[in-house]
Amino acid sequence: MTISSISDVEFGEELPVFEPDTSLETVKTFAKIIGWGGARFSDHEAARKEGFPGAIVPGILSQGYLVAMIHQWAPQAEIKQIDTIFRAAVVADESHQITGVVTDINEDENLVEIDITVVNSKGETRVFGTASVEIACEK
Repeated sequence: MTISSISDVEFGEELPVFEPDTSLETVKTFAKIIGWGGARFSDHEAARKEGFPGAIVPGILSQGYLVAMIHQWAPQAEIKQIDTIFRAAVVADESHQITGVVTDINEDENLVEIDITVVNSKGETRVFGTASVEIACEK
């Protein structure tokens, strides 16, 4: 269900699972566009030499995917804040799932708090955090 109003949101609601494109090609392209051309984003072996498990997804791309997951659920939402903790690297070419659950609804301010998590295919949490999202009332 797509959310269009704060009244559509339910406490404890799970957002649809989002599977980000973490392919090495996408990561390399993104890193190049933002001026982060380092080998840690473009080459698995070179990243391992730097101590990473493989080429990594830049944190700002991971955060962008978190925002995309929220907007898939509530296209008109305005992200007020995202606070993330990177527990471990999100590795390129590994499949990941992003999940979210509504943990608070403030109807007076049209704000929704969402716990967000990025998990790899082994079930390991790589990133977690909270998003504060404004969702307007129906007019």
